[in-house]
Order: sequence, then structure tokens, then C-alpha cells
Amino acid sequence: MLHSMNDTQIYIGAPNGIVLCADKKNGHNIRGRFYHSYSRDYVPFENTDQLLFGMELFFDSIRFPFPSTKTRSFADLVKNGYNKTKAQARIRLCSKSRTMKKEKVMKDRELLDRHGDIGSFIIRVNQRKNSSMQGRLTWVEKNKTVSFRSAWEMIRLIDSALEMDNPAQEDDLPAWEDED
Repeated sequence: MLHSMNDTQIYIGAPNGIVLCADKKNGHNIRGRFYHSYSRDYVPFENTDQLLFGMELFFDSIRFPFPSTKTRSFADLVKNGYNKTKAQARIRLCSKSRTMKKEKVMKDRELLDRHGDIGSFIIRVNQRKNSSMQGRLTWVEKNKTVSFRSAWEMIRLIDSALEMDNPAQEDDLPAWEDED
């Protein structure tokens, strides 16, 4: 059972807050869905690529946080007769975010009631600098929150939480330690 939002780190707290529900894990491949307050539908993902592309589309659709750099791609090659990249195909899988309304339709409490089969996380991206994401990640089941400095670090934190019986031992890797 969740604690009240006053005595816990389990809250949304941002217009772009995401609840990530991890349902399956095979090696480092995570499959699941994520929810946001602008739609009652979830955004499915089969792997971390689809998760990150889906998150980018969501942030672009609500225009927050605004990216500090322009997204680059090989898409111009498509205009010149080349085949579409695999990345573009993945983006289409999460295209629901492009057509969603810009008004909230789910309250924070409704979002917080969503849980994954093997883990649940609240992602609050504060900024998108250096073609990546920075923010805070809360592991719902353990009521622990850490900051992440890149999308890669966020994925590593999620992976380590889901694989606690084989945690990373190196000091320079992200870890689920309490912050000051």
C-alpha cells in the first residue's frame, strides 16, 4: 500500500511526469508500458529504444521540457530515395503521443495506481540537454529516488533495480543510494 504523498517520494510533481510499468525483462531488455496524465491510454514499449523514443515524442508533444539541441537524423536520406531507418519505424510505434490532447485527463493519484508486473518507476525529466534527459527517478516499490544525468544512466538505474540480485559493483556506475 502506498503512503500519503506527504511522507513519501512517490508523487508525480511535474506536468511531464511519467509512470513506467516494467512487465518483463530478458537480459537487459525491458518490456512494458508508460502512462502520463494527458491520455488514459498507455504507451507500450518492447525494449529500451522504444521507451526512449516514446518518451521523446511525449515531451515533444507537450513541449516540455524543451530540448536544448535540435534533433538530428538521417531522415533527409529518405527524401533522396534511401530506405527508412529502423529508428523511424520504432517512432511510429509510439505515435499516439503526437495526437494527444494538451489537457490533463488523469489525476496524479490515478497515475500512481498503475503498476508493472516486475517494477514501477516515476520518471520526472527536468531538462533535455546535450541530446539526452536529466531528472529524477523514483523506484516505487522501494520508495527511493535518485537523480540521473542522462537517458543511459536512467536506463542503467531501472535495469539495476529490476536485477537487484546481480547489482553493479563498480563505484562509477549509477546506484540506488539515498541522496542528501
